[in-house]
Amino acid sequence: MKRNPAQLAERRHQLVAQAAAERTALAYNLVPWRARLARVDQGVAAVRYIGRHPALIAGAALLLAALRPRRAGKWLQRGWLAWRVGRRLRS
Repeated sequence: MKRNPAQLAERRHQLVAQAAAERTALAYNLVPWRARLARVDQGVAAVRYIGRHPALIAGAALLLAALRPRRAGKWLQRGWLAWRVGRRLRS
């Protein structure tokens, strides 16, 4: 099943054109999702930043405890659970 160079060039041209059409269609279909995906990117960046600066979590917990001591325990439990889940997902 050998093909001559002209057939290969034509097939390559067809595949490149098909890929370009698919990229255009994908870009068109993602337009409504662009803002949502940007928010997700911001959220991921925030989580990574906080992960690199764990003192922020402790500071936020202290601030929360100072502002609303009754609810601080519940939020600290949630934070501890989230931290443990994050550690397990990383490993």
